Formats: sequence, C-alpha cells, structure tokens
Amino acid sequence: MGILALTLLSLGLSGYAIWRDKGLEWSFAVSTPPAPQGAPRFETVFDYSVDQGVAHAPAIALREGGADIVWFQGSSEAQPDVEIYRARLTRTPDGTWQADAPAAIIKSPALGDVFTPQQLVVTMGNTIENEAKPDSLYATVVSVGGWAMASVADVTMRDGHPVHARKLNLSPFLNRSFLVKSPMVAYADGSHGLPAYFEMGSTYGALVRFDEKGRVRDQRRMTGDGVKPIQPMVVPLDADRGVAFLRDFNDSGRLYVSRTADGGQSWSRAEATDIAHPNAPVAALPVSGGRLLMALNGGAQSADLLHLAVSEDDGATWRVIQTLDRKPGDARYPMLRRLDDGDILLVYSHGTKTGLRAVVMNEAWVAAQ
Repeated sequence: MGILALTLLSLGLSGYAIWRDKGLEWSFAVSTPPAPQGAPRFETVFDYSVDQGVAHAPAIALREGGADIVWFQGSSEAQPDVEIYRARLTRTPDGTWQADAPAAIIKSPALGDVFTPQQLVVTMGNTIENEAKPDSLYATVVSVGGWAMASVADVTMRDGHPVHARKLNLSPFLNRSFLVKSPMVAYADGSHGLPAYFEMGSTYGALVRFDEKGRVRDQRRMTGDGVKPIQPMVVPLDADRGVAFLRDFNDSGRLYVSRTADGGQSWSRAEATDIAHPNAPVAALPVSGGRLLMALNGGAQSADLLHLAVSEDDGATWRVIQTLDRKPGDARYPMLRRLDDGDILLVYSHGTKTGLRAVVMNEAWVAAQ
C-alpha cells in the first residue's frame, strides 16, 4: 500500500506540475532596423594583435554607450593557459571611440573554483553574451579531452571576475560535446533562445530554449543529409519565420541554410546554398529596407578574405558590398551586433588567429553600397 500511495502521489505531483507549467513562447521578437540618417560612416575602432600565441573567436557583449569585445587568448588553441579576455569599447560625447586595454577576465582555475559543483577546467573557447541575465556569459569549457568533450557554462560575472558557474544540461552523453558561437535570439515574451551545436558523431546545430530561471526547457535540432552543420547563425525574419546559416564541418566548400516557419519549433533539413564558403562561421543581422547584412568568407580564391554582403530576398541570394581585408590573412570568425544607438559593430579574427579587429558602420553606409 505504501508503494502504491507514493506512486499515486508522484503521478499527482507530476500532473500538477504539467498543468501549471507555462508553455514556451515561439514567436520571435522582431524590431525594425533604424532608417539611414546622416553621412555614411565606416571606421575601424579596435585593432589588436599578439606577438605570440592566439587571440581568436571574438564576441560582442552589449552595454549602454558601447560594447565589450570578448575572446580567448593563450599560447595556442585549447591549451591550459588559454584565458578569456575583454576590451571595453566606449563612444565618447564627441562621437569618437575609445578602447580600454585588453585584460583577462576569466582564468581556468578561478572558473573551476566557482562552478557548482566545483570542477576542473582544462581550457576554454568560444564565449558569448548571456543576453537573458545581466553581467553573464556563456563560455565553452573543457574539463577532459578536446572540443568534442566540451560543455557550455553559464558564467555570472561581477567586477570583471567570475563569481558563479554551472553547466547547461544539453547532452545525455555526460553533458559533453556542446559549444556556442553565435548571439542569442530574442522572443516576444522576453525570453531567449541560444544557438548551439553538438560536435561528436551525429554533428548538428541546435536552438536551446530556457525557462524563467535559465534552466534548459527545450532543444530543437538543425540537421542535414551527409553534412555536419554547426555554428548556426539564427536571424529572425518575422514573428514566425527565421533562417539559420550554418558552417559545414565536413568542409564541403559551401554555406548551408536551414529555415523555420514556426518560431524555431522545427527546422528544415540544412541545404547547401550557392555561396562558396570555407569551413568557417558567418555572422548576419537585419538592416533597413528589409535586407540582411552578412559577414562571410569567399570561395577557393578568397577563403581567407572577409566580405560584407547584403541580401534582398531573405538570404536566398547575396551581393558583396565590401571586402574587409584585401591582404590575405585568414580573416574569419565574424560577429555582428547592433549597438544601442543603432550603429552596427563588426568584430573578427585576423592574422591566422593572432589578432582582432572591430569596425563600426551606420545604416547610411550600408544603404549607400
């Protein structure tokens, strides 16, 4: 009788929890890009390189009056001495930009100490802003093995240092092999989705959804036939439609695309586009006039050059409007974000992972191209 009573109680509590559970909102939050105003502006605001080692995979964390550029730096990728660095960009009253000296904000031992439960952190990689929580980052961390054994950590920062960290519950395989690269996606109810990717075996892209406490509630996959689509760059087109641009880890030489018509609940099979592209990620966002702006690499003749391109048909076709680095130098891993004043910030790696560059442009410049 006791076991039966406990079973009935458990079923009752589960049913009550399901009854009270609030379903996820699956309508994208879509804002209208600002109209072009003033004179076109396109300026380099940050240029940084290291004499030895790597400085790679920059991300952008937005803040009032500017942004933080965040990247990983060390003797080599995936080494124990890799640290997460930050440089603060601030627009001054006269409209110019100032950059603070780069400084390490997360070191592996310190991050391991604030994990719940406490654990060893061997190395770190791609890190992006957690837009759902102030002063927080999502970091790719490794406790054992290499990138295929990585996890995504939700890291709370205070005064430029980590004070708490926990791993997101994303994978049944010892919660391993998930990484991040692209910015989060906003939903109409104020919640967010996190583009992520699984890198072991049946490699795929994913859109992760959370509850109000930041716990993983859902995960929707982006897969392809005979390809390994990773590092999804998700761009909402309206409340229901969105497009994800994906890197093929098999290095097929093409950029892949997956689309949704239900706010990210389901995604089409990733298909190759006509865009020749190396095994590298892209960045994209909406701009005025119903167009999309993308930072991408070229094909076989310009794989290490970074271009800006625009699309007027929701990403079906593209026209290159600018080449960022005309001198070959492995310019890759772009990140695009819109600043609070409406301008667009682009950051990317250059010099074969030994440097970072940041450019600010306005809508007038994009419209003039």
